[in-house]
Amino acid sequence: MEFNLLGMVSQATVLAQCVLLLLIVMSVASWTLMISKYFSLSAATRKALKGIDSFDQAGDLRAAVQVLGGDESSPLYYVAHQGVQEYNRSRDAGNDADVVVDNVRRALRQGVASELSRLQRSLSFLATTANTAPFIGLFGTVWGILHSFHAIGMMKSASIATVAPGISEALVATAVGLAVAIPATVGYNMFLGHLAVIDTHLVNFAGIFLNRVQRELNAQRPLQRLGASE
Repeated sequence: MEFNLLGMVSQATVLAQCVLLLLIVMSVASWTLMISKYFSLSAATRKALKGIDSFDQAGDLRAAVQVLGGDESSPLYYVAHQGVQEYNRSRDAGNDADVVVDNVRRALRQGVASELSRLQRSLSFLATTANTAPFIGLFGTVWGILHSFHAIGMMKSASIATVAPGISEALVATAVGLAVAIPATVGYNMFLGHLAVIDTHLVNFAGIFLNRVQRELNAQRPLQRLGASE
């Protein structure tokens, strides 16, 4: 018999067709998410590297913050924003240099955590797809096999010619489930690697930012608010 996937699907039970439809929707959604995440994380990595280099080469903290202020889509922007806000609040409160540095360090740490949380938003959907798609497909397979055995009982025949078409139709759900889960698993693991790289860049940037704060405080320059430079 000639293999005909569409014919098998059309002859499947309504529940099996619903399972296949759900898997197709999950596949389209996961591929859309993966394509979007690939471009967004790649852009975030490039902007982080460029921002760190520009920030490090700036003459002082004010100039360095101004470098980042023009690109709010950069992952460094929010981290720097948190650091600048805490720097200004601590200086306005009259805290000494050690307290200012400690407060800025905590603000930078919170900024890094918040930015990473934003970047990995919606990745849980990929993890859910990778973990559940095979079982959803298996459910469709089990249901199809049960339906096939019920048909065998009705026809009172268990020959290969009778059993094979129904079993092959049922196994399509498992194949589709794996076809949905495997790309989602690969994409999820790949994005975790991207996020680990971005995490390293953000931590390095926080260290560079804190070093600049310490140098400026130690130099005892006239302290001005940095808010206008954001």
